[in-house]
Amino acid sequence: MIKKTLYFGNPTYLSLKLNQLVIKFPDVEPKSSNEEEGMPPTKPKTQPIEDIGVIVLDNKRITITQALLEALLDNNCAVITCDSQHLPTGLLLPLSCNTLQSERFADQLSASLPLKKQLWQQTMKAKINNQASVLFNNTHQEVGCMRKWADNVKSGDADNLEGRAAAFYWKTLFINFPELDGFKRDRFGFPPNNILNYGYAILRSVVARSLVASGLLPTLGIHHHNRYNAYCLADDIMEPYRPFVDNLVYKIILRQGADNLEMNKDIMTQLLSIPTLDVKIEGKRSPLMVAASQTTASLYKCFSGEIRRISYPEL
Repeated sequence: MIKKTLYFGNPTYLSLKLNQLVIKFPDVEPKSSNEEEGMPPTKPKTQPIEDIGVIVLDNKRITITQALLEALLDNNCAVITCDSQHLPTGLLLPLSCNTLQSERFADQLSASLPLKKQLWQQTMKAKINNQASVLFNNTHQEVGCMRKWADNVKSGDADNLEGRAAAFYWKTLFINFPELDGFKRDRFGFPPNNILNYGYAILRSVVARSLVASGLLPTLGIHHHNRYNAYCLADDIMEPYRPFVDNLVYKIILRQGADNLEMNKDIMTQLLSIPTLDVKIEGKRSPLMVAASQTTASLYKCFSGEIRRISYPEL
C-alpha cells in the first residue's frame, strides 16, 4: 500500500481520535462575518493513521498533540518540521519498528569493512548510472564517460569516481538554461539549490523511515561517518535515489522557468510527490516509497549474509 504524504502550511490543530488524524483549521474570519456571508464553519477533516507515511509541518502556528505523535510513530510515520524559510530542518522517527531489531542491529554492527566497501561500490555504480540517464533523457548530451565511470568504480570507490561524475553531471545538467550558467551544487547556493535541498530532505525522510522499518540503525553508515549526522546510513542509501529528485526538479524548471525558482507552494506541492514517483526496481515498476523498502530490506540481507547485492532502482 502506498502511504500518503501530508503537508501542513497553515495554522492547524492536529489531534487523534479513534485512530484517525483529526485536522482542525482555526477560523480566519470572525464568526459573525462568516454567518453574515452565509458560510458554514469549517468542519474538521480526518485521515486514517495507517494510511500516512510522511507528514510535513511548515507553519509556526501548528499545534500537534502527544497522543497523535505517539500514534504516528507507532505506525512508522516520518514527521518533518520546517524552518522559517520553509526548508525541512527536523525529522522524527520511531526508535523501534521491527520485532527482530536487536538481532538486525547486531548483524549491521558486525558488518566487515570489505563488505561495506563492496556495498558502497554498488551504491556508487547505481547512482552514476542513474545520473547518466537523467542527463541523456533531459539534455540528450553524450554520457559515455558517465557509463564508463560507473563501470570502473572500485571497492569503496577508491578513485573517487563519484566526485568526477558529479562535477560533469552538475556542469551539464542545466546546460539548456542560460540563466543557470555556472550552476554549482551547493547547499547554500543560488536556486535551484533550494529546490534540490527540499526534495532531498523529503527523500531522506522516506529512506530513513524504510531503514527503521527494516530494523536497521539509520545512524550507522556504510560510508558516511560524520559524528554529528544522525542519519549517515540514510544518506548512503539515498544516493542512487537522488537522480529521481534531480529529474523532477528539472521538469519543475521547465514548467516554472529558470528565472522564477523561489520556493512557493506550487513547487513544494510538486516535491511532495517524491514518495510516489514511478521507479523501476528488479525489473518492475513501483512507487519510490515502496522501492525504498525493497532497497533497505535487501541491505539487511546483505548484512546477514543472505545475499550479496543491494536492490537499487533504475531510472
